[in-house]
Amino acid sequence: MAQLRTLARPYAKAAFSAAQDQKQLAEWSEVLTVAGQITANEDIRQLLASPGTEEQKKADMILECVGDNVTESVRNFLMILAANRRLSLLPEIAALFNTYRADFERTVDIDVTSAYELTDEQQQKLAQALSTKLERQVSLAASMDKSLIGGVIVRTGDMVIDASVRGKLTKLADALGS
Repeated sequence: MAQLRTLARPYAKAAFSAAQDQKQLAEWSEVLTVAGQITANEDIRQLLASPGTEEQKKADMILECVGDNVTESVRNFLMILAANRRLSLLPEIAALFNTYRADFERTVDIDVTSAYELTDEQQQKLAQALSTKLERQVSLAASMDKSLIGGVIVRTGDMVIDASVRGKLTKLADALGS
């Protein structure tokens, strides 16, 4: 996984730079995300690994699946990936591109798991508090897990804030056990 990310990074940076220059971050993001989802499919991965099919035909197949909203620069980018036999990196390229876009636009997606259903007002207050703390525009997705007993778990990227009763009980049990 780390090796794929390392191989994908220069392509993602180049795509992000091109999208930024053309002021088409949303368009590039949409196409790369769809192309990444297509190439993440196991059957498509096997087709991409097949030596019997020309690389340009593989790129054309992905372009057909993506749809008509592909700009010439995105088409050229996919053809460069094909020429370098890197179409299988599209899921990683899309993920990195979307990370660069979120950093550039100062946005963050946050998953909140709570013991009970959060009201709209509670979600707004939590989003506002996290937005202030993280200095970013927050997009909040809430879910419920009754096994937490009380409190919340907040996840974004590699950051996890466990403010649940279950988490505190687990820490207490670990402290007493050692």
